[in-house]
Amino acid sequence: MRFIALCTVAGLFASTAMADNWPRFRGMNGSGVAQGSAIPAKWSDEDLAWKIALPGMGHSSPVIWNDTVYVTSADEKAKLFSLLAVRASDGGTVWKREYAFEPLSIHMLNSHASNTPAVDEDGIYTLWFGQNHSRAVAVDHEGTELWSRDFGRIAARHGPSLSPMIYQGMLVFSLEHELDATLQSHWYALDLRNGEIVWRVERESSQSASSSVPCVYRSGTGKEWIIFTSRAHGITAVDPTNGAVIWEEKSAMPARVVSSPVLAEDLIVTTCGESTKGIRLMAVRPTDGQPSPLQIVHFIEEKFVPYLPTPVAVDGLLFLFQDRGAVTCIETESGQVLWSERPGGKFIGSPVLVEDRLYCINTRGQVVVLKAAAEYEHLALNDLGEPSQSTPAVAGGRMILRTNSGLSCIAAP
Repeated sequence: MRFIALCTVAGLFASTAMADNWPRFRGMNGSGVAQGSAIPAKWSDEDLAWKIALPGMGHSSPVIWNDTVYVTSADEKAKLFSLLAVRASDGGTVWKREYAFEPLSIHMLNSHASNTPAVDEDGIYTLWFGQNHSRAVAVDHEGTELWSRDFGRIAARHGPSLSPMIYQGMLVFSLEHELDATLQSHWYALDLRNGEIVWRVERESSQSASSSVPCVYRSGTGKEWIIFTSRAHGITAVDPTNGAVIWEEKSAMPARVVSSPVLAEDLIVTTCGESTKGIRLMAVRPTDGQPSPLQIVHFIEEKFVPYLPTPVAVDGLLFLFQDRGAVTCIETESGQVLWSERPGGKFIGSPVLVEDRLYCINTRGQVVVLKAAAEYEHLALNDLGEPSQSTPAVAGGRMILRTNSGLSCIAAP
């Protein structure tokens, strides 16, 4: 089952190089699944390959392309947003680009660098925000800016934490506003070569703007759809060739959507919530329109549901890391709870899967390591020494771990 699931995800990308890297938030297609990296479960600070300080702070996650790590950070005092290129082998800075910004009013758990970049063989693509700016920027691997596009002011009372994904030469992301008569919400696809709009989908706004990162779903007949999730529109499939809405379960998500949709074999799983509380987890199966476009397989209300962290799916199991600290394993198809435990701390960052182990950084900056199995097994708790709200990146036999103001690397033996 795991082999089938991984092949399905890998089939979404024409480039094998994409699968060998960590090109966006939670890696290939947002699955959170690493490809064959033997990262240890337990380590000490002395075992780290390297550890560096970042300029300012942030909650974005690192991405990896070949031997380079890319990460964003923001210095609110200096009013500078930074995109850094760091050597994965030793943590040395390759280059840094800085952009001046006027700070926004944001939630205390947010930052001005909560936006994870996307990367491919040609460049690094990031979103950054200021008081009157929502900007998409492309930079090549030498640090030279390729293009920049400004979408103006964003209305989000908690501040934005939007991240893009790449699909067939396009940068795809949502830019949703909370209720503001002067602003129109859209979902965008930009040409990676020049930043020109390929398509945009006009969307409704809501009282809770969403920040999830889309993913790509391949149907049983080989059709590919980009899956968006939001409070305003629930779960939506968009035709990547023209932005047309294929199907939509508009009432699926009754609260703010911050976690990203994840594929669990042929299911799409998404969650929503408010404050530190998950409200609903829903698993749906697209049916290509026969007899209806969507089958709701199951949904769970509140008790075991995460709000901010995105789940991990493997071998018919779904692992849920809750904001308040519980970790729950359910059967993907039935929704039956197999176990629910509290391994330590609370979670804002999302888990990743390496071989048969789950890694997730709690808000204290401790990496919780659990066995990805139908029976609970706590393997390790590794302290990074500083709070974190980030998600690990894994590629090339290395795991890159981001704390509020630092970056470190643990490598396979």
